[in-house]
Amino acid sequence: MDTESLRSYLARACLAVLALACVLVTASPLRAQTFSVIHNFTGDADGDNPFAGLTIDRAGNMEGTSAGGGSKNAGAVYKLMHSGAGWTVNSLYVFQGSPDGQTPESRVIIGPDGNLYGTTFRGGSGNCSDGPGCGIVYRLNPPPTFCRAVLCPWEETILYRFTGGVDGGQPGFGDLVFDSAGNIYGTTTIGGAFNDGVVFKLTKSNGAWMESVLYSFTGGQDGGSPYGGVIFDAAGNLYGTTPGGGANQGGTVYELTPSGSGWTEHTLHSLQPVTEGSYSTAGLILDSAGNLYGAAQGGGPNNGGTVFEMMPSGGGWNFTVLYALTGLNGGGGPASALIMDQSGNLYDTREGWIDGNDGGSVFELSPSGGGWNYTLLHQFEFTDGAQPIGGVSIGANGTLYGTAALGGQAGGTAWQITQ
Repeated sequence: MDTESLRSYLARACLAVLALACVLVTASPLRAQTFSVIHNFTGDADGDNPFAGLTIDRAGNMEGTSAGGGSKNAGAVYKLMHSGAGWTVNSLYVFQGSPDGQTPESRVIIGPDGNLYGTTFRGGSGNCSDGPGCGIVYRLNPPPTFCRAVLCPWEETILYRFTGGVDGGQPGFGDLVFDSAGNIYGTTTIGGAFNDGVVFKLTKSNGAWMESVLYSFTGGQDGGSPYGGVIFDAAGNLYGTTPGGGANQGGTVYELTPSGSGWTEHTLHSLQPVTEGSYSTAGLILDSAGNLYGAAQGGGPNNGGTVFEMMPSGGGWNFTVLYALTGLNGGGGPASALIMDQSGNLYDTREGWIDGNDGGSVFELSPSGGGWNYTLLHQFEFTDGAQPIGGVSIGANGTLYGTAALGGQAGGTAWQITQ
């Protein structure tokens, strides 16, 4: 996938310049830290244009996906492994397009069985508007026997092929999630009863995986086209965001609750684009107190997106903007979910604005005296990456890891920040 193609694909996203102002927070300058590129993507077996972030395994190695590159320019799954003081990259799987999948936008997650699970935006079966195939859900297993080669491809199993019809199609940035019974949940950006995306469930039965649609978005008050995934609370309810629809056409925060043999959707909040932000592709995270945190890519008081919190209160929810970014063209907020460390600090990335010579950035929000302090951790300069869409992962000793979809030597980078 070349740069122009990526720009075209991301035209729907709200992009902006570096965040310089905030609401109810205190801005801090760039803090002392060490940033380094740990891999430059080549477009070969490692792929290129990594939209998604990194998943850290128990050994401290990291798995990720590339949206393009590989032998068929259909993307790849790779593994970053410690090698002395540096890192080496192994290609785990190279996608071939149809029927095995193409353009993985989401991260891979580690399932209860230790295998890798993920989705692709295209490929598989069906015929969707953005290209052949409407995406798949896949599993990757290590080779079943000992492999003497340096690079041993993993085995792919397609769990489900989306048709783009009532079952949904084209899953976006969101992670898959498992319940305690081993069922898999996720979202698609299109399809469903109203062609505005679905929340789906995959259940294993007699060795096969069966899909059921938990909810079809209408594109109206309930929102539409969810790009982020869903998360569970302790009671088994699901939460997520939509970038479109809602009472103010700025997107929504929603809840799905089990109800008899089905699920009931509740729109918890409709974002107001001017004051609260809009176009939330990031999904949500949940803290130990039951508060939800999310981000909007566009809009907000400074026209650059927002980071927000929702607190349960008296049977409802209170919405608060924690930080408002400054941007161009109504954009600038994060595209992927926030992450919280053990001290309650929040981390994420913002995409940047290529035509404005802004490669994007990594930032931290830390609670302080009832407010939040903003700290810029790194500003990308294109030579070290650009458009860090995939968010942040936290490793040992608080080291931050992530990817940049563009820049570097060829087709994006993987990076780390040691604080």
